[in-house]
Amino acid sequence: QVQLVESGGGLVQPGGSLRLSCAASGSVFSINTMGWYRQAPGKQREFVADITSGGYTKYQDSVKGRFTISRDNIGKAVYLQMNSLKPEDTAVYYCKAEINWGQGTQVTVSP
Repeated sequence: QVQLVESGGGLVQPGGSLRLSCAASGSVFSINTMGWYRQAPGKQREFVADITSGGYTKYQDSVKGRFTISRDNIGKAVYLQMNSLKPEDTAVYYCKAEINWGQGTQVTVSP
């Protein structure tokens, strides 16, 4: 079993940046893919980005060129650098590692 703890959310103005972090503990050796999802009020949870243990990345089209996902070499942490943030990026951001989910961190983009 894997435990995930996110951090780094907060309030930022449009055009600003935030960096989310997710620390994994437990059976981290079993993790191949780690990623980020988000859920805005009244909407379904959606995929944002993920990264495999080999460094292969995928992004949702709306965040390409603005968000960058990365992970540490031992696979215990994944990061999401978010630049040029927009109000529509406002959501609770969740870290996922295989079938395991974190508790989420709120990101609010507002003037």
